[in-house]
Amino acid sequence: MSAKRIRVTLVKSKYGRGARQLACVHGLGLRRMHQTVEVEDSPMVRGMVNKVAHLVRVEES
Repeated sequence: MSAKRIRVTLVKSKYGRGARQLACVHGLGLRRMHQTVEVEDSPMVRGMVNKVAHLVRVEES
């Protein structure tokens, strides 16, 4: 049985943001604009997504 996963896409630039937001984007594994990563749906990941919700698009899978 595999853990639930979510797809996170960076839709706005990470530059010009604070260090905390930049750290969250990097923590999610996002490096470039329009890059999509699939990460495990956990409270830690949800917290990072919430911090940068204005920069990313989230798709449930």
